Amino acid sequence: MEEKIKKLLDRLKEVEILIGKPETFVDQKLYKSLTQEHSRLMELKDEWDYYLKTYNQLQQNKELLLSEKDPEMIEIIKEDIMNLEQEYENTKTRLEIILVPPDPRDSRNIIMEIRAGTGGDEAGIFAGDLVRMYQNYATKKGWKVELLSSAESERGGYKEYIMSFSGHNVFRFLQYEAGGHRVQRVPETEASGRLHTSAATVAVLLEPTEDDDIKIDEKELRIDTFRSSGAGGQHVNTTDSAVRITHLPTNIVVGCQDERSQHKNKEKAMRLLKAKVAEMRREEEAKKRSELRSTQVGTGERSEKIRTYNFPQNRVTDHRINLTVYNLDQVINGDLDEITTALVTYFHEQKLKS
Repeated sequence: MEEKIKKLLDRLKEVEILIGKPETFVDQKLYKSLTQEHSRLMELKDEWDYYLKTYNQLQQNKELLLSEKDPEMIEIIKEDIMNLEQEYENTKTRLEIILVPPDPRDSRNIIMEIRAGTGGDEAGIFAGDLVRMYQNYATKKGWKVELLSSAESERGGYKEYIMSFSGHNVFRFLQYEAGGHRVQRVPETEASGRLHTSAATVAVLLEPTEDDDIKIDEKELRIDTFRSSGAGGQHVNTTDSAVRITHLPTNIVVGCQDERSQHKNKEKAMRLLKAKVAEMRREEEAKKRSELRSTQVGTGERSEKIRTYNFPQNRVTDHRINLTVYNLDQVINGDLDEITTALVTYFHEQKLKS
């Protein structure tokens, strides 16, 4: 890692020289590219400086501990060492994530679909837990979340919840959330205290941009309108405001009933439809190119069990990278960084190997 960082810091000096040249400023495309690279390399430099400072403080405290005789001071130094060791590991993790090269799609908007799987009422409740987990994570990251469509479950939670995320590095950190999520806990309704296993699925779709050129012919659509039902629909259930759209060439069906206006529901449903059509095209192209399995992980395959949330043990395990953490209470409240950063690093390494 150290050798790689030193090379990048040498590159920082080169970039600063290039930005200062008059001909660079004339070429706005080059200027933008260099300023973005400069921003990333400065972030790396600041983190590296802090990493070295933390390491040096840690070594000094360890040396101090060897010579200290006062029991009270020994306890203070030991506590300091423990905190510095934790901070050192945190900084190392942050450095690893900065070292993963930026992808042009990193900050692309995404649409996330969460659906209750096997497990009856408990699966719907768990789907609701996942919705709140990702919404809280978005708040911590400063991302914007917009509800596109939802269907509430009778006992709480959701049968289905579809939302969009926008903000810095949204796709970078959420792309690997796609797959099967499993929960193990004793439901409140379980009188005998028996551990129950249920599941929910998550799909992550890139929202198309103008560059993707996703054109959908209105003639290829069947649009049905109906009255909204369930929670949230009581305000609009006197009119046919809910919309269901079927894309005839692909048989993709999307719907929205959360808005009071049929026009707004149709607009949101069309956003989801375009994302699904774009994803289908990407998957077809990937098959044609026979890409390796590792590059396709996390693109919405729902059959794969990717993570288990075990409440009795306060444990979360991501099965793809054999990562287990014992802070489920924090993770389910949106503290996902430890898991998402580990996934970004792991899959980057897999791509390098392939």
